[in-house]
Amino acid sequence: MNPSAHEIVIVDDEAKPAQVIAEYLQREGFRTAHLLDGLGAVAYVRQHAPSVVILDVMLPGLDGIEVCRAVRQFSMVPIIMLTARVGEADRIQGLDIGADDYLCKPVSPREIVARVRAQLRRASGPVALAQHTHGFVVEEAAQRIRWEGKVLPLSQVEYRLFKTLLAQPGRIFEREALLNAKDLLGRAVNDRSVDSHIKNIRKKIKPYTGDTEVIFSVYGVGYRFGDG
Repeated sequence: MNPSAHEIVIVDDEAKPAQVIAEYLQREGFRTAHLLDGLGAVAYVRQHAPSVVILDVMLPGLDGIEVCRAVRQFSMVPIIMLTARVGEADRIQGLDIGADDYLCKPVSPREIVARVRAQLRRASGPVALAQHTHGFVVEEAAQRIRWEGKVLPLSQVEYRLFKTLLAQPGRIFEREALLNAKDLLGRAVNDRSVDSHIKNIRKKIKPYTGDTEVIFSVYGVGYRFGDG
């Protein structure tokens, strides 16, 4: 594991404890960022896609529980929650809404570094083969995509197309970029086949997403996933 390849975001309105944690992480080679409020944290994670988020529960504007819940709408970044609350119910709540780890203050900065490393090891193992995007989970090893635990009935070509769109929400993909020789398993393709495959994907995911549109046509260009 190369620490310098990972940015660790610390979200805590108390500057001194956050600075100490940041210094320990930096000594280990990690890059760090410090945010003071919850609203800024959600926007930062969306824009910068950090490797781990260390999230204090008590935050101004938007508390840590709400931040975690909001982040889980678009990202599965590992989240380590910090809190002065020691009750079992509080820990369970944090884990239930999507936190990966939960530590009660005061906590040793060395332990936080160890927990960060543990989350990164987990993310670089087999679980890393599952990429999460807006409720869809791409399981690379199994060559399939799930929606809320249910496997979508996609063909191999449809799987590869949808995976490409999911990888970069908001990006407009030209048809040629979506369907190259590799993606289509060596089959001859044309613009009409692109449209046909996208139509089939939309049809197959509709029973799961309902009336919510997730794949958008861009006239004269191609397709994109999500609003971007």
